[in-house]
Amino acid sequence: MKPPLQKILISREQLQSRIKQLAQEINQDYQGQELVLVSVLKGSVIFLADLMQELDLDVEMGFLYLSSYRGETSPQGEVKRYLIPFPDIEDRHVMLVEDIFDTGASLSYAWELCKKKNPRSLKTCVLLVKQDIARTALPPLDYQGFTIPNEFVVGFGLDYKEKYRQLPYIAVLDASSGSNG
Repeated sequence: MKPPLQKILISREQLQSRIKQLAQEINQDYQGQELVLVSVLKGSVIFLADLMQELDLDVEMGFLYLSSYRGETSPQGEVKRYLIPFPDIEDRHVMLVEDIFDTGASLSYAWELCKKKNPRSLKTCVLLVKQDIARTALPPLDYQGFTIPNEFVVGFGLDYKEKYRQLPYIAVLDASSGSNG
């Protein structure tokens, strides 16, 4: 089945090139240090895997399973956390890895949760940042992949009702297909 897409925003090649650049920046900033990468599931797992392969550091990974969309095309406001084991991050360098920065609710929730566990340092790495979104009191975005328009996107881990995560690019879902209703 062909996904109902309006257009491809970011190609596979563009994604891989930018992920390599982000990894180079992270390698330089954390040279000789260990880093705990905390992936906000499910959307960031593909980004995390590709990023990790480019890092020349000792890394450990952990996961937070958060959701603010729950099958819709716009955030639902309340973040829900699903419990899974979490690494000990006290006095360690930690980086939150997120697929998309929309309202910032998930990343803010993850940031506050990690801060309570007293990491040595806490940074963020976000693949996509939506432009023209009103946000308040959010954590800093230390490493950013791409700025995108305020449209609903799928692919490279991002989904619509659990579909289209496997696409090797970032695309705008076609609202006229009935998928958004």
